[in-house]
Amino acid sequence: MAVLLIRLAGPMQSWGDSSRYARRTTRREPTKSGVVGLLASALGRTREDSVDDLAQLELAVRVEQPGELMRDFQTERPMDGGKPMPLSDRYYLADACFLVAISGPRELLSRLDAALRLPRRPLYLGRRSCPADLPISLGVRENVDDVRAALAREPWRASERFKSRHEAVAMLDVVADARDGESCESWADYPLSYSVTGRRYACRPVAKLRVPNPDLMGGISDGESSGAATPVPAEPAVVHDPLGWME
Repeated sequence: MAVLLIRLAGPMQSWGDSSRYARRTTRREPTKSGVVGLLASALGRTREDSVDDLAQLELAVRVEQPGELMRDFQTERPMDGGKPMPLSDRYYLADACFLVAISGPRELLSRLDAALRLPRRPLYLGRRSCPADLPISLGVRENVDDVRAALAREPWRASERFKSRHEAVAMLDVVADARDGESCESWADYPLSYSVTGRRYACRPVAKLRVPNPDLMGGISDGESSGAATPVPAEPAVVHDPLGWME
């Protein structure tokens, strides 16, 4: 099996979570709708194009460094002196880094890898005000069992500054598409359409896991495994609205 690895890091990120009206929140990890939107933009797709092939790819996200939650209090007034927009609170993750693993057909993963290296449209980390650091794509890994195994063996991608302050991080958090029988929670971030006439999302089951930090295991060669992921007890299922991720 092949797995594409993507590094999502930048000064700010925002992954729409319960984003309604004047309160635009963020999840602590990238949403599937946000990652699929990033991939679709790299391929040059429009909002009206189908994303079914991208949404069906298996996804897992490892938290390299969680970042700090930041609130931005915003006002907006039209240039023509008209009625001002409502005051709003927008939330971001500052100085966060995530490692995303995607599995699917080898040919599609290769196209996504090439598109992320030379995107046809600008790439953002959830909102237009959140550009991504480079590199984004870390390439396609061959001969791995699945996305979880790939994340369990990949070197820790946190910044050197973060590592120097958190040397003893033994386990790294992972959120992944849940599998049959796993304890999970529901996230309303499975993209059905990004159409300007009405974005649509479905719920997907998400499992929370932990994997050993490969940097503390003396290094792992391409043919070795770093051990199984450890499940994390699921929180009560909550349906979230990710509509703010692209704003």
